[in-house]
Amino acid sequence: MRVNSRDWRMTDLECVAGQLGFAIRKASGSHVTFSVAGCPTVVTVPARKPVKPAYVRLFLRLVDESREV
Repeated sequence: MRVNSRDWRMTDLECVAGQLGFAIRKASGSHVTFSVAGCPTVVTVPARKPVKPAYVRLFLRLVDESREV
């Protein structure tokens, strides 16, 4: 993901988030929210195919912050 932030799908982000123990919230709309207990950052990603690179970078920032907590 860090090398190539393009061509990622929501299922890829959900898989990584699940392995890292993130909370995944799917509302009735078209967005998925990722959060980590003890971390103030929350990332909301539109569920489109593929996920835009900007949202992948935000997700990676959340991953980095979760390692610091």
